[in-house]
Amino acid sequence: MIRAAPLLLLACASPLAAQAYQCRVPATATAPEISRDGPIRTAPVTGYTMALSWSPEFCKPRAGQRSHARQCSRREGRFGFVLHGLWPQSARFWPQWCPSSARPTGAQLAAQLCRSPSARLAARQWAKHGACMARTPRTYFRVSNILFDSLRWPDLDRLSRKEALSAGDLREVFVAANRGWRKDAVGIKANERGWLEEVRLCYDRRFRPAACDAARFGPADDAALNIWRGL
Repeated sequence: MIRAAPLLLLACASPLAAQAYQCRVPATATAPEISRDGPIRTAPVTGYTMALSWSPEFCKPRAGQRSHARQCSRREGRFGFVLHGLWPQSARFWPQWCPSSARPTGAQLAAQLCRSPSARLAARQWAKHGACMARTPRTYFRVSNILFDSLRWPDLDRLSRKEALSAGDLREVFVAANRGWRKDAVGIKANERGWLEEVRLCYDRRFRPAACDAARFGPADDAALNIWRGL
């Protein structure tokens, strides 16, 4: 209880704008061609994963790359957590590359750019994952956005300064900020040096928090964790 008290102070809820500071949605975006780079896998959907990339870590080695300029140059805003994608799950694997003739429009991709700051990323998420769970890009993006916009964001800048920071600390402040969530539904992906790359939220078929399997849960609560601020 003594240890949890200061962590609760870090769970100050913040709106979407705090994750996309000064980002503005353009009227349209170029809809890129997405080529399949893996096998088609279809299976009944048993749940979902929402992957939230920690943008400061992603941008650390990419700040000067033109292909990631919107996310990393800071000219189009400064990003915290960004929506990597919403992925359907089956009992055995991730369904992917389900055949579909539907393609997102430039306007639909533009509307995603303060959540997923890359038209190519958003288009690829639809092609690889969304077509396995929705009939149209519009439905896929709408569901993804409802889930993303419903979240409250703990203060990772403050959390990153905590001594002996652990994966459990991050799960704890996320759960404190989001009523109804539980620690076993909050997966973490860190790189080989222990720096946070993504939070992966696990849902059941009705989009309620559900326990992550070991692959999605990631490091144990007592594992050391580092968070690159870079904001």
